[in-house]
Amino acid sequence: MSKTKSSSLGYPRIGKEREWKRSLESFWSGKTTIDHFQKEQKQLRLSYLNTQKTLGIDYIPVGDFSYYDHVLDTAVAFGLVPSRFEYEGGQVSDETYFAIARGTDSAVAAEMTKWYNTNYHYIVPELNAREPKLVDNRWLRLYEEAKSELGIDGKPVLLGPISFVQLAKQYGEKDFSQHVASLVPLYVEVFNQLAEAGATLIQVDEPGLAGDVSEEVWTVLERVYQTFAQAAPKANVLLQTYFESVSDYDRLIKLPVSGFGLDFVHGKEDVVNNIKKQGFPAGKILAAGIIDGRNIWRKDLTKAYADLETITEFVEADRLIVQPSCSLLHVPVSVEVESTLPKVLKEAIAFANEKLTEVVTLANVKNSEIDANILIESKQAIERLDQSESRNNKAVQKELAVSKTEDTSRGIDAQTRYEKQTKKLQLPLLPTTTIGSFPQTKEVRKKRLDWRKERISNSEYEEFIQDEMDRWIAIQEDIGLDVLVHGEFERTDMVEFFGEKLGGFQFTANGWVQSYGSRCVKPPVIYGDVHFKEAMTVKETVYAQSKTTKPVKGMLTGPVTIYNWSFPRTDVSEADVVNQIALALKKEVLALEENGIGVIQVDEPALREGLPLKRAKWDAYLNQSVIGFQLTVNHVQPETQIHTHMCYSDFQDIIEAIDALDADVISIEMSRSHGELISSFEDFTYDKGIGLGVYDIHSPRVPAQEEMERNIERALQVLDQRLFWVNPDCGLKTRQEPETVEALKVMVQAANKVRQQIEVNK
Repeated sequence: MSKTKSSSLGYPRIGKEREWKRSLESFWSGKTTIDHFQKEQKQLRLSYLNTQKTLGIDYIPVGDFSYYDHVLDTAVAFGLVPSRFEYEGGQVSDETYFAIARGTDSAVAAEMTKWYNTNYHYIVPELNAREPKLVDNRWLRLYEEAKSELGIDGKPVLLGPISFVQLAKQYGEKDFSQHVASLVPLYVEVFNQLAEAGATLIQVDEPGLAGDVSEEVWTVLERVYQTFAQAAPKANVLLQTYFESVSDYDRLIKLPVSGFGLDFVHGKEDVVNNIKKQGFPAGKILAAGIIDGRNIWRKDLTKAYADLETITEFVEADRLIVQPSCSLLHVPVSVEVESTLPKVLKEAIAFANEKLTEVVTLANVKNSEIDANILIESKQAIERLDQSESRNNKAVQKELAVSKTEDTSRGIDAQTRYEKQTKKLQLPLLPTTTIGSFPQTKEVRKKRLDWRKERISNSEYEEFIQDEMDRWIAIQEDIGLDVLVHGEFERTDMVEFFGEKLGGFQFTANGWVQSYGSRCVKPPVIYGDVHFKEAMTVKETVYAQSKTTKPVKGMLTGPVTIYNWSFPRTDVSEADVVNQIALALKKEVLALEENGIGVIQVDEPALREGLPLKRAKWDAYLNQSVIGFQLTVNHVQPETQIHTHMCYSDFQDIIEAIDALDADVISIEMSRSHGELISSFEDFTYDKGIGLGVYDIHSPRVPAQEEMERNIERALQVLDQRLFWVNPDCGLKTRQEPETVEALKVMVQAANKVRQQIEVNK
């Protein structure tokens, strides 16, 4: 008898102990050879496949593993190498691959931005005059590797042509449909080779379908998949969507593919209603993403099974695949290594391996292979957490209720605040500053680890941190920066640091996820009502301020970013969690002000990335983000200058919301987007302080002074010179000290040069 199958859409790359990260960084630093690196990576890749096989997954993905990023993998497989990199055709070397991602002394790295509304960063492909060509069928290569090495008949995973082109920068004379058309023969070639090799199912990811899809895109997509069906008739294509429901369900299910993967977590109500109203096409596969692939909470399997029962009223059980809602790239590997979590919390958490176990359990119950009573335990574990004291803090809930009745604005207009702050701070034209963090050297990380493991005392650690602050205050003054920072040497991750000090948060020992390249983060778990316990940043900031007469910024992470970069609880609304965080941070802001700190930065780098995929949901999200930010800062004095920072481009559509935050100064990344962000301000008059990052901190290269001058001058064509700030793109935590100091010297020299030119031209 045919059975319901289990599947995975993708597996975490980093390994239980971040082995993948160490392998990459060892190769980049020259400590290992390319041959050794490739051997290590293969061992990891095969071990991940074997883990999924052992867990009992029927359809195991191949091709999801990457040296850096799956979008970059797709680009280089088709020979789409930006023209500034040395490439003469053929399979792209690993050196060129990493050069595209990280840049070189002579070539700027490709732009990097967020993968839809997640905290994962992808490398943006550049579609220029170069014609795409299949130079490496990596999917066939990895499919055959899994089969020969492990006996796994894997499910090749490709990023589909529609989403790939949507995610790319499109240059030249070709339009969207022409760029897609140039890729279609290459996909056909891949499909036919995979089918010939024996692949029984090919997963083609089209996450772009979960947003707002234009008529043009639908028309192109229908034509493309008709071509696939005709030109690769033996290929069984599963069209996979995730992160939201597909708006035009009726149009989707008419596509000539073997099946559809739908997200039954995000946009679940729409998905279920669509199936109930319009049914599901006979003979097609439905891959039901019923386990949340983006958050770490255990699923109530009794509810999940009820959903499966509803689905099978419309889809035969043998045409049903149970799977996570998306790739498990977004969650840690396994809970089994977490020995310090409170029992009530640990039993309610599921990482990648546990989620795959949930998938297999549901399929096995559906197939009557195990008793359905096994599902009840998950429900009971979740109920125990919901009933715990941590989720029932009456004081926090009362404060939240009161805040909903209050005016969250600053209460005084930006121009009046500007005049008061100008008089108080006495800053020069085009003031220079940094975003906050300075290099976290091996010594800094070692001292912090020694302190955490109690190998050194609190006083020894505090003395070390103060020495680092002394050194970097002196460096900043020597460079000539105008507004200084304390460097954040006491902090690990910008969200983790605050989560460790706020109530309602919990941290894992090894809950790492990939953010970009080898950069991994360990998101905190928001499991209870969030509350302020004690001052978090005052001691270090006040100490740094005591070492200089220049202003030192207080540095906080904002409530929206803390929410977006955490694993948040889902038993209450997103708005309530964000506002609980904001109310806790407000107490820290006021503590900084009371201790003489006159410039306070509340970073919101994740505000843009959290936008819902469908524009119909934007207003609610943006309004809530504005409220959360304002709740954090609305009680400071008008003389206190509030800064914020945001990452990445494509701000055109939310410029009004950025303005509504009412921060006195905002800094935004722009260097990798080659100044395109500036166009946002050509049609919108921004009347508050603003700094557009003048150099890219994600690359080790030190730009020439002339390059930074051009970036400043281009911005001043559309922005008021009295309000413009000069700063790097982002924090400098991941950079090496020599390149950081040199780049900041060049930045200050560039600012001074432009100041002089302005004075001459007066």
